[in-house]
Amino acid sequence: MASANLETAKSLWREIAKHSSEKKFSLELDIHKRLLNIFHVGNFYYYIFNCAEAKIEYISESMCSILGHERNYFCVENLPEMIHPEDFPYFIDFEAKVTDFFSKLPADQVMSYKVSYDYRMRKADGAYLRMLHQVTTIQSDENGAVLRVLGVHTDITNLKKENGSTLSFIGLDGLPSYINVNTGLLSNNRPDFTLSKREREVLQHLLHGKTSSQIAGAMFISKETVDRHRKNMLKKTHSKSTAELSVRSIQENWA
Repeated sequence: MASANLETAKSLWREIAKHSSEKKFSLELDIHKRLLNIFHVGNFYYYIFNCAEAKIEYISESMCSILGHERNYFCVENLPEMIHPEDFPYFIDFEAKVTDFFSKLPADQVMSYKVSYDYRMRKADGAYLRMLHQVTTIQSDENGAVLRVLGVHTDITNLKKENGSTLSFIGLDGLPSYINVNTGLLSNNRPDFTLSKREREVLQHLLHGKTSSQIAGAMFISKETVDRHRKNMLKKTHSKSTAELSVRSIQENWA
């Protein structure tokens, strides 16, 4: 079953590349600028994926220290072994939705969307880490074919304990976002709340693991003011805890 699902994934990736045979690509693309669009709240590694060839062309060395695998182990063929067996089916389902979403985008918007969801990845020692999976396009053609993407996996194990995931398409450059997409129909589910500039600043500090006292010192405000902002954000976002607030803010680009 896993091998059949993997072949399905490969066909989806080739479809999103519109069967392009384009191989010219320079690692001198502004990868670091793309990384700025992906907020990291924990240890992370990144990779470059060739959609047309369904091949991982580059994986950062930090993967070795986070997952404990050799770099050559991180490849498409090993994904069924690396992704938790309970999570692999919705990984395939989400990739089908991603292919459908990008195939319907105008060519000039393909580079302006980030895909976000999470799943569990197996370490070399057999333990699992929950990784936030975020992907942006770094190479497309004039027809809107997605040729290569930059993927980033961030360890959110300590932030999210429950299983299950939702898929979101985050609009960059002012484009609309589609949050918690679970069906074939996309809806523009923008949050029904707005975080103030001060609240977003507090949230960014929280994502870096700072305490209320540390945030107060960094922002030159009182600890009581920080606590009030935290309480207001929990209420606005209907989050039960700071951990839930943190995970949702990363997935949905609130900060």
